[in-house]
Amino acid sequence: MTQEIAKMIDHTALKPDTTKEQIVTLCEEAAQYGFASVCVNPTWVELAASLLKGTDVKVCTVIGFPLGATTPEVKAFETKNAIENGATEVDMVINIGALKDKNDELVERDIQAVTAAARGKALSKVIIETCLLTDEEKNRACKLAAKAGADYVKTSTGFSTGGSTPQDVALMREAVGPDMGVKASGGVRNAEQAKAVIDAGATRIGASSGVSIVQGLTADRDY
Repeated sequence: MTQEIAKMIDHTALKPDTTKEQIVTLCEEAAQYGFASVCVNPTWVELAASLLKGTDVKVCTVIGFPLGATTPEVKAFETKNAIENGATEVDMVINIGALKDKNDELVERDIQAVTAAARGKALSKVIIETCLLTDEEKNRACKLAAKAGADYVKTSTGFSTGGSTPQDVALMREAVGPDMGVKASGGVRNAEQAKAVIDAGATRIGASSGVSIVQGLTADRDY
């Protein structure tokens, strides 16, 4: 079970002061523990791809991060550039203000700019930033992401006012149905929190504490 959960973790380093040495360590840990991917800022994609060549670990990056307030055209270019540099998964932040304005056409077009650029080349995950949304807005954002052809919906950047909760994960799972991916990100720091979001419906976890999570699962003989 521990290895199955390790395969659900995006081992993450997105802080602005992240150094090359930290990226190297991140990639070494991801290969050692068998994580699904490393999630890094675009500037580190090429390095991560070179370090993880020959392993099963994917390279994930973030688009329009962390505010989501760039234009669809910029997000499309950022996606293409990241894929050219070796990214095989992209996590994009929606236009949160447009969602709150009920400008669903812009939100969908914003997401489609990324999903179209990624299609056939990289998985696409849509960060809706749940901590800033009402339940109605979360539901609408998830449905727009599904309509725009995304592979996953994702709770949070981890850089706003809060992270994922099991309640939000369950709401998102209900919104998108059983087949689409749901990623819980932000605030998942230990084995207990990881199990809670998985039980709520998460199929991927974004965490900078991936090693601690796996070590905690290994210590828990009941899981």
